[in-house]
Amino acid sequence: MQDRDLSEYRPSGSSSSRHVPCSHQLCESSLNCKSSKQQCPYTIDYYTENTSSSGLLVEDTLHLASVDDHKLNTSVQASVIIGCGMKQSGGYLDGVAPDGLMGLGPGEISVPSVLAKAGLIRNSFSMCFDDEDSGRIYFGDKGPPTQESTHFLPSDGKYETYIVGVEACCIGNSCLKQMSFSAVVDSGTSFTFLPNEVYERMAKEFDRQINATITSYPGYPWKYCYKSSSEELPKVPHLKLVFPLNNSFVVFNPVFVVYGIQVLTLFTTWEFIAFLLFKFFLV
Repeated sequence: MQDRDLSEYRPSGSSSSRHVPCSHQLCESSLNCKSSKQQCPYTIDYYTENTSSSGLLVEDTLHLASVDDHKLNTSVQASVIIGCGMKQSGGYLDGVAPDGLMGLGPGEISVPSVLAKAGLIRNSFSMCFDDEDSGRIYFGDKGPPTQESTHFLPSDGKYETYIVGVEACCIGNSCLKQMSFSAVVDSGTSFTFLPNEVYERMAKEFDRQINATITSYPGYPWKYCYKSSSEELPKVPHLKLVFPLNNSFVVFNPVFVVYGIQVLTLFTTWEFIAFLLFKFFLV
């Protein structure tokens, strides 16, 4: 697939862009509007403390490639609603701020839900990744019959986000016992946040197995950083999350390179629920 230079999206520069009015059935902030014709605002608060994105909703045409058996078939044009960010706060001010939001959650306003209601896809999507830190999103894809899976868990009796149950964590060939916890699978989280006890045990086992010298990296929040070079790359153990019925998800390269230093992309949190997405899963 050919790479393209991507520029910042501006509604004013799109001939197919339309404001989403406060009278729209999917405007959840209509009570904050002064009139029904006003453009619908949005505010999203994230799991990271004091981190949020707010702006205005816009409806525009999304151009997608229709794929059959992973072969390009035809192009599809679909009308979707996206959020154009006008104000970011908290963690989004440190170089990871998005310009807006494309929802992938189970809510009615998310892109998969809108495409399914239009009859363009089945109400599902896949995020697929390879060993080279790249991937694709397939809307309407249910995956091959051989794929592993796990059930989503409700929160207060509702399915408002993607929560899964993790029964064990493995570093290389060593699986840590009594490590069960619930986790939110979030495509907007650039790194993996783990409960403090889980983080400490996983990080220490990772440090025990990796054949590299640990080092400090001032100005960055990661505790486990290792010296590396192109001439002598360390052997990095993979991470595996084990779900019910012994299904699993393997992260083959849980580090990224910062100026010749390889960093384990795990953070600790005091919460009892984890936030999973290993570095390159940014959408």
